[in-house]
Amino acid sequence: MPYRGVDLAKAGEDRTVISLLLAIRIESEANLHEHRMVKANRVKLQRSIARTTIVQKFGRALPGVNYTVILTRIAPRPLDTDNLARSFKAIRDGIADALGIDDGSKRLTWSYAQEKGPPKRYAIRIEIQ
Repeated sequence: MPYRGVDLAKAGEDRTVISLLLAIRIESEANLHEHRMVKANRVKLQRSIARTTIVQKFGRALPGVNYTVILTRIAPRPLDTDNLARSFKAIRDGIADALGIDDGSKRLTWSYAQEKGPPKRYAIRIEIQ
């Protein structure tokens, strides 16, 4: 699933801000009743897309620099906050892989948001500051 748009900008002197819009459907993992291999394939694909896209558009993290990553789900209906964070797990892992930083590191601050989208249209926005 290719990204739909990329917006690169400079924030201050030396901090790059990247914003990507990806056509990926993020759903509540708690509410899906599917075979384990279906889930494993979905997770592998989402993680790979996030990792590859970030490497191509952002690259590795600078040593000693802290980053804020904002993950926004765009969908017709919202998820509750605990399901929202859980649904982004594969994306979060892929971003951390691309940056070369463990996703639990204090160098990364994760934030989650949601936006209402049109019926049957799903996407995610990834912002790295």
